Amino acid sequence: MRSLSPQTQHNRLRRQALMQLAGLAGLAGSSLLPSFALAATGKGKQRIISVGGAITEIIFALNASNDLVAVDTTSNFPESVQKLPNVGYARALSAEGVLALAPTQIIASEDAGPPAVIRQLTSSGIPLAVLPAHHKFEGVLDRIKQIGELTGTQAQAATLMQSLQQEWTRVRTPIEQRKGKSPKAVFILAHAPNQIMVAGRETAANAVLEYAGASNALTAANGGNGFSGYKPLTPEAMIAAQPDIILVTDQGLKASGGIESVLKLPGVEQTPAGRKRRVLSQEAMLMLGFGPRLPSSISQLDSAIIKAMQA
Repeated sequence: MRSLSPQTQHNRLRRQALMQLAGLAGLAGSSLLPSFALAATGKGKQRIISVGGAITEIIFALNASNDLVAVDTTSNFPESVQKLPNVGYARALSAEGVLALAPTQIIASEDAGPPAVIRQLTSSGIPLAVLPAHHKFEGVLDRIKQIGELTGTQAQAATLMQSLQQEWTRVRTPIEQRKGKSPKAVFILAHAPNQIMVAGRETAANAVLEYAGASNALTAANGGNGFSGYKPLTPEAMIAAQPDIILVTDQGLKASGGIESVLKLPGVEQTPAGRKRRVLSQEAMLMLGFGPRLPSSISQLDSAIIKAMQA
């Protein structure tokens, strides 16, 4: 079968999107399609699709949410975002589903995918901005600045950046000045019973642990090196790491069956964390999203770690 050229693929996607819009117009009345068409050609207000919970949070924080026409499934904060149409999971997007909403701007996190769909969306001619955070607080500020430029809210972005910088300094200064040995922690990703993973270097979880004043026990056990990304949990690695703290997401804790189930994961019972039942959790997007709630997340984790280590 002869492969389609990028231009042919682009034209086909545009035709499919317009056909879906025409169907919507037939259901909702003849006045709907003209308004969609105006937006698609850049006349009228923006029609933004946000892919990534942190991206969506920033758009709301900048008071630009009126321009949102859809979000992805990782966008769960603030609560009002759940009223918007959903384009599916950030890593498993459909080009046809996105284009059917006639966006004038797509703003996505680096996790958006799959790559083939991102290429299709790029070739569609609709502006697509992919904004990485690089698992750094500075990356959060960069995202805010870029989204401010994309949404025409530069003044609000500057104010938010200044406020977050002040909050970050307030949260991080006592952590940086703290004396003594850092507690060792392991982050376990357990959102599915058959996929129990642990975090290594170059992950959001590793960055969060370090920001909260802990060290990643899985890398510390290897002289500060260790692995990057995520790998399956093994009892040998857990016992060798000897973490003081086990960190999971609220969603992972629920999927695992609660604290008792986490304590029974391979090797956990043979660690200080397991013996002293030091299992901490936080909502996934709050902890790992690297959005405007990052300072709050780190402050909460810092307090929880201190309390757990004193128990």
